[in-house]
Formats: sequence, C-alpha cells, structure tokens
Amino acid sequence: MKMIEVKNVWKTYNNHPQLGIKEWIVGGRARTEGRFSREWVLRDISFSIDAGRSLGIIGHNGTGKSTLLNLLLGTLNVDAGTITRRGKIGAMLELGSGFHPDLTGRENIFLNGSILGMRINEIHRVFDAIVDFSELGAAIDHPLRTYSSGMSARLAFAVLVHARSDVLLIDEVLAVGDASFQAKCSRYLHEYTEKGGTLVVVSHDLQTLNALCVDGICLHEGKLVESGTMDVVIDRYHRLSAGVS
Repeated sequence: MKMIEVKNVWKTYNNHPQLGIKEWIVGGRARTEGRFSREWVLRDISFSIDAGRSLGIIGHNGTGKSTLLNLLLGTLNVDAGTITRRGKIGAMLELGSGFHPDLTGRENIFLNGSILGMRINEIHRVFDAIVDFSELGAAIDHPLRTYSSGMSARLAFAVLVHARSDVLLIDEVLAVGDASFQAKCSRYLHEYTEKGGTLVVVSHDLQTLNALCVDGICLHEGKLVESGTMDVVIDRYHRLSAGVS
C-alpha cells in the first residue's frame, strides 16, 4: 500500500517584495538566477512511499527539503499537484515545536502527546515508557527551559515514538544528542519499518541516512533530480556537489 503519493507538486515562495520608490523610478529589481533566487521552492515533484519503506531526502541548503516535509505533513498547502496521505502521520520537524519552555518535562509530555493526537488516558498509560525511553529521570519534573538541546530532543523523540503513527516524518533533529541515544533511535526506527511503519527522514548526515533508509530522493534547486536506492541517490548528491550534473 502506498502511504504517501506525491504527484506533480509545485510550491511557490509567495514572498515577492514590494517595489519601493527607487524601483518605481528606475525600474523593477533585476531577476537573478541561483539557488536562493528562484520563484518556486518545489517544481513538478512526483514520488510515492510504500508501507514499511524508509525514504531519505537529501539536497543542498535552500533546495526545498523542509518545505517538502511540511507539505507531506499538511501544514503547508501545494500550489499545484496533489499529495495523498494514508494513515496517521507523526512528525518531528523542529526541535522544541509542540513544547512550552515554562512547563516541566512531565507537563510537556501531555501537551505534545495531545498535539500528536493522543488521548489523555493513552498518555497516562504510556507515560512511564516515554520517560524511560527519554532517559531523563528526575529531570522530567524540571522546566523545559532548563534542558539542553539534547535533552529536549530525547523527550520529543520519546513522545513521538509512543504516539503510534503509521508514517513518521523527521527533519535533522536526530543529529542532536549523544551517540548512544542516536543509536537507540536508529534501532527503534529500523524496528518501526520492519513492523510496517513508513519513515521519511531529511538529514545532511549522509552516513546515517544510508544506514537508516533504503530508498532516497535528491532535490536540487527545487527539482527532483534523482530517485532510487539511498546509495545511488547519495552518489548523485556528491556529483552535484562536485559540479557534475
């Protein structure tokens, strides 16, 4: 079963600056070409992800990776094309999103769990498992503003994996935290896909992506330029980095 289908998707920046007095007198701003000057964030993107598969998304900064994840989640709308989603989608797209710095870790578990669609009685049922997975111990009753970025990432990931999503979208945040916790997260995600879960990860850590994801796509200046196995996609990314198309 295809859990996500992306067909001919376009997304514009919608951020054209207003012309000032100087531009009205001497003419509009000249359009420049380059990675950050294009009108479209994403152009004619098509791919699909089957249940039980893991997809890595790579590309240089500004090429549309995070925008694509937000489109998959539904927090942004496409300007053209369609995205079909099946099942419950969970996401960890920005460190600290869904948390409140003045609430304790315990209180933030209930806040973030509710945002992820969990019922209060369900959060109570898995609360101890969340704390155990996060390895935060007594710090769970301290305000989140006292946490390091690694501690916040532990808590966010622990809540996410206990929300029982059919599809997980993850953007870079697994790079935060110590090596042992990163390994723990990787083990969980491998087990997750083996049990039929669908995983989509954006990261600049190509080694981790290659170990974690079977399939991949490479974006370049808003276009999908390669899809296939993760090692083939990474090879294309390296050639783009070297200036070879």
